[in-house]
Amino acid sequence: MNFTSFIKDKILPMSLMLFGIITIEIFLLIYPFGVFIKIYIPLIVLSLYSISIFIEYIQKRNYYKNVYQILGQLPEKYLIAEVMSPPNFFEGKILKEIIEQIDKSSLENVNQYKYLMEDYKEYIEMWIHEIKIPIATSKMIIENNKMEITKSIDEELDKVENYVEQALYYARSNTVEKDYYIKKCSLKEIVNEVILKNKTALIGEKITIHTHDLDAIVHTDSKWTVFILNQIIQNSIKYRKIEGQSEIEIYSKAGKENITLHMKDNGMGIKSGEATRVFEKGFTGTNGRMLRKKSTGIGLYLCKKLCDKLGMGIELVSTQDEGTEVKFVFPNSSYIDMK
Repeated sequence: MNFTSFIKDKILPMSLMLFGIITIEIFLLIYPFGVFIKIYIPLIVLSLYSISIFIEYIQKRNYYKNVYQILGQLPEKYLIAEVMSPPNFFEGKILKEIIEQIDKSSLENVNQYKYLMEDYKEYIEMWIHEIKIPIATSKMIIENNKMEITKSIDEELDKVENYVEQALYYARSNTVEKDYYIKKCSLKEIVNEVILKNKTALIGEKITIHTHDLDAIVHTDSKWTVFILNQIIQNSIKYRKIEGQSEIEIYSKAGKENITLHMKDNGMGIKSGEATRVFEKGFTGTNGRMLRKKSTGIGLYLCKKLCDKLGMGIELVSTQDEGTEVKFVFPNSSYIDMK
């Protein structure tokens, strides 16, 4: 609030006051009062009014300045009504009451949508757990009736199972802190579990896996980390080269403050300029839009989101037609600041 704007808002009352002073002066001129009275009365009225205007300005300016300072420091702006001090002028009290009503209505709406989202999330999780039963049953039937056609069906069921698992982790991605357990884990065991999950696809596509230097202990949640690494392996399988031997190399390097896991393939690679966008939600890139490479643009986005939640670093570097390397950084600390 600046003084010029405040005065502009007071033009009407000031005009009326000026009209009143002029009227008083006219009446004083009619009657035989002394010159001192004729000057003193209008002057004292004008002075007192000016002082009251100035005091009102100082009062309101200080109050609103304090409100703006609190608002600037408040992460949740909608809670301003809870922390702003009660004003000592009438218009401010009305404004505070209005803000409190808006705040109350806003919180009620937010809580309503939170309830709906939580209810929807619970339904999705229940549905995912239920759908896993017929998938597992189908795979058992295929296992007992092996033939060429059932092999193809089994491969498609693996894809369905992956998408179902992706949906589950996506639904839980905003509440990782409710479903995680950070502990010391064997990096080799985590990597081996990921390779085992993709054994059929790796063998089917004749992709060679090279692992070394994985005898390291990292602080993480093994279940979530397996899911994250699984997304990278599946991308390597999906975006392999059609010609030549496809290979994936997995190894770790120990630093002073962290352990870095490297996952490197010799696949199609990513077009120059697109590698910086792969963690954006829904970004598929040139490879993802190819006819035979249908992509949702969710996998890497989810990896980045979960890594942030788990306190892990993730970095991707790629060269088109040469391959892609993804690095995961595990801090050497049992304390992880969950966001």
